[in-house]
Amino acid sequence: MDCTFLTTEELASRIKYDARTIRQQLKDSVLIEGTHYIRPFGRRKILYIWEAIQEEMLRETPRQQQVVIPMANGGICHG
Repeated sequence: MDCTFLTTEELASRIKYDARTIRQQLKDSVLIEGTHYIRPFGRRKILYIWEAIQEEMLRETPRQQQVVIPMANGGICHG
C-alpha cells in the first residue's frame, strides 16, 4: 500500500485551509483517526494520509441524504 503522509502544515498548504482550522475543526469531526490520519508509534505527532483525505474531499453526497445540524460555534453536527 503506497501512502503519502503529510504534516498538518503540509496538508493545510494542499487543501488551502489554515493549519489551526484543521487541528480545531476538521480533526476528529471530518478527519477520523485510523482512516484519515495516524499517530505513528503511538506518539503525539499526527500524520495525515493524503489519499484518504483526497477521496473524502471528492466524494459526492446527495443533498437529500446530507443531514446536518448547525452548531452555535459555527460548526455542524452530522445527524
